[in-house]
Formats: sequence, structure tokens, C-alpha cells
Amino acid sequence: MRRGRDRLLAQLRPHVADERVLAAVHAVPRDRFVPAKLARDAWENIPLPIGNDQTISQPLVVARMCELLRLRGDERVLDIGTGSGYHAAILARLTAHVWSVERHAALSEQAALNLAAAEVANVTLLVGDGTRGLPETAPFDAINVAAAAAAIPPALQEQLTRGGRLVAPVEEGDQRLVVIEHTSRGFERTTLERVRFVPLI
Repeated sequence: MRRGRDRLLAQLRPHVADERVLAAVHAVPRDRFVPAKLARDAWENIPLPIGNDQTISQPLVVARMCELLRLRGDERVLDIGTGSGYHAAILARLTAHVWSVERHAALSEQAALNLAAAEVANVTLLVGDGTRGLPETAPFDAINVAAAAAAIPPALQEQLTRGGRLVAPVEEGDQRLVVIEHTSRGFERTTLERVRFVPLI
């Protein structure tokens, strides 16, 4: 298991500069977030199926998205698309608290079990429509969206604090990671590398 973690970290290091993110990926037991029959593949740098036509994302993509949020450790983070809970678990090691919203109740229930098995306590799980965000708990210092849409839902941008950052895959002919930063001049957008995510519904 340790060998798998070390090998994965070596694969990520040329692409991810944030040492806190790399340490979080190394520390979170990815094998607790995949079906038992896939546990031996958990430390490969690949997406894996988790049920409900959903996947646990490739570790490199998870790490890059976390890096782009530039977390210091004291932020309130909104995570859209809980899936297995793995992305939320990485975020939880990087910040104060994570609220994670999932549309599929069965996935959210399994994520709760996964997070407990991984001894992650600072994540609040909710079932609902992620495109609405979580207005009753907003604003957030960072928002992570782990599903792709043709445009970033306006409700999510509106729930960012000033200085806050949002990262999401956006369909623009092909899927690309997009970072939105809420600055004194408004919302500034940066488009980055290609990715592949399930649709945001």
C-alpha cells in the first residue's frame, strides 16, 4: 500500500507544485473510496467506477483542482458532486470545513461510510441540487465543482466571498478546467487544461 502511494505521488509531482496538496493525496486512503473489488487499483492514476454511472476522479485531476483553489487551511469550502467522498476528503485535509452536495442519495450515504472509514470528520454531506449551491451556508472561500456543465451556474459564483476561487470543468467544444476568482474588479476567469467529467445535473 505504501509503495502504491509513493508511486502515485511520483507521478503527480511533475504536474502539481503545491506540497500541501501532494501530502493530502498521500495521506488520504483512496482505497477506502472505491468498491472493495477495485481496491487494488485504488493507487493507480486513473478514474474508477463507483456506481450510479459515476466515477472517482483521476488523482491528478483532483490534485490539480485542489491546487488551483490555493487553500491555506482556514477556508470554508463548498464541494459540488460528492461521488465517493474522495475529493471532499482531500479538501478536508487542506482547509477548515467542507460542505459537499450530491444529487444521488445512495452515493452520499456511501460517501459518509467512506469518510468515516478514512477518519475524516470535517465534512458535512448533503443531498440536493448542486447547481443551486448552498445559499443557507454561503458565502464560501472556495468552491469545487466535480461535474461538467456548458456554463458555471450563476448561483455558485454568487456564493463566493471576495477573494474566493471556484474551479470547475466547463464544456467549450471540449471540457476544460476553468478557474473563477472573485476580485475587486468582479469575476475573473482563467481557462486551463482539458479534462473529462460526468455531466452536472
